[in-house]
Amino acid sequence: MDLRFTDEERAFREEVRAWIDANLPAETRERMASGRTPTKAMQIDWQKRLYAKGWAVPHWPVEWGGQPWSAIKRFILSEEIQSTPAPSPLGFNCNMLGPVLIAFGTEEQKKFFLPKLASLDLWFCQGFSEPGAGSDLASLKCAAKRDGDHYIVNGQKTWTTLAQHADWIFLLVRTDPGAAKQQEGISFLLVDMTTPGITVRPIITVDGAHEVNEVFFDDVKVPVANLVGTENRGWDCAKFLLSNERTGQARVGASKERIRRLKLIAKEAPGGARPVMEDPRFRSRLTEVEVQLKALEMTTLRVLADENRALSQRKPNPASSVLKIRGTELQQAISELYVMAAGPYGLVSADPEADRWNEPEVAQDWQTLAQATYFNWRKQSIYGGSTEIQKNIMAKAFLGL
Repeated sequence: MDLRFTDEERAFREEVRAWIDANLPAETRERMASGRTPTKAMQIDWQKRLYAKGWAVPHWPVEWGGQPWSAIKRFILSEEIQSTPAPSPLGFNCNMLGPVLIAFGTEEQKKFFLPKLASLDLWFCQGFSEPGAGSDLASLKCAAKRDGDHYIVNGQKTWTTLAQHADWIFLLVRTDPGAAKQQEGISFLLVDMTTPGITVRPIITVDGAHEVNEVFFDDVKVPVANLVGTENRGWDCAKFLLSNERTGQARVGASKERIRRLKLIAKEAPGGARPVMEDPRFRSRLTEVEVQLKALEMTTLRVLADENRALSQRKPNPASSVLKIRGTELQQAISELYVMAAGPYGLVSADPEADRWNEPEVAQDWQTLAQATYFNWRKQSIYGGSTEIQKNIMAKAFLGL
């Protein structure tokens, strides 16, 4: 595979940059450049702009809003959005649920949900993890019992990212508690978050942010029409979804942008101190991370080139585990470099009352954000399948162990 960019691809990159420069609102650009997450309104506004351009879901089939592009052009668009930085299309909608519906959904589900997922008219969250079912997701206990044309759902989900903003949730539930294997008794449901019986309770993370939640289901009625795929075969949907999620977690463009900004910061000397860029240990570690990031970029391109095969065969791509491990390791390494650059100025605590998704006025300098990001990103090697789980997948898929 020739991984050099062609003249056409370089021209496309310039087109993407020019369009983003002309269309990204200044307030959103400034907030993202400061290292903070976009507000809900910013996320929705930007995705609608991408959708109007036809760039929200270029990896989907053309009939559902995608583009007839190569994997390289899709990668270029994603990289430019991340490296600007601008908000990426909502992953729950575009990278997780959308491909699942395309592969497993009914025509009615596709027609109703896919346009709304792409345009962010509906905001979905992910209801997978439970208090006793994280890495061992197949042991989940949230149950759905069939009652005529409805399922009655009871149970709890936890670490539900941005559930406070979501209109709907895609949910793994146990529909056959007597199945011989745990994976064989699970189903995949789509649930309206306004349905009576749903309670969302915030979890404040170590960096003081409201990002994740507990979600409780008490006799929640869900139409059987909202079942995706076959009853008791939801594990097939889940594996396919997680493969797509892990591919997106490489975030090469975002890491490139953070390194670019880190280099500028490291050349400065807060308080008259010696610039950290003059520290040979810092420079050595920074160079090491950059080399590893380039290797990850090449690997990502190879995996994306095989994406259409995985979608057509409705099978997860085990190579996504490689991207998940290396991508999260490098993002964590970059967060450590920011803490090194901040030095003692990073010891100032973030405001525990600040909600970085909802309060654009909250002013936090990069030193404080460096510390908060470092602590928050310890989670990256856990969510979406822990590093240990990914290594098990790789051992089975690649080594036959």
